[in-house]
Amino acid sequence: MAHLKFHPDVAAEIRASFIWYEKQSQGLGFDFITELEMAYTAIIELPDTWPLFHNTIRRFLLTKFPFSVLYHQNNDIIYIVAVMHNSRAPNYWANRS
Repeated sequence: MAHLKFHPDVAAEIRASFIWYEKQSQGLGFDFITELEMAYTAIIELPDTWPLFHNTIRRFLLTKFPFSVLYHQNNDIIYIVAVMHNSRAPNYWANRS
């Protein structure tokens, strides 16, 4: 079974979004985290399901939040490149590998 590995900047992306959502409405940040965890589970179970977004990078779109999980797979490692807001600087992550 595959396992996840994260680019070092992903934690800061998630943290900033969590804080922003919590400021909007208490508990909303936790809803964001819950949806991310469901996305990670789906990606692990069916990594080839989501379409290619850029070269070998695949894109999983969250349903309740305007974010995408960008990732690629190398054997049993799924590397999360970014948790990207869909409306901001769309290629900021392009130099990550």
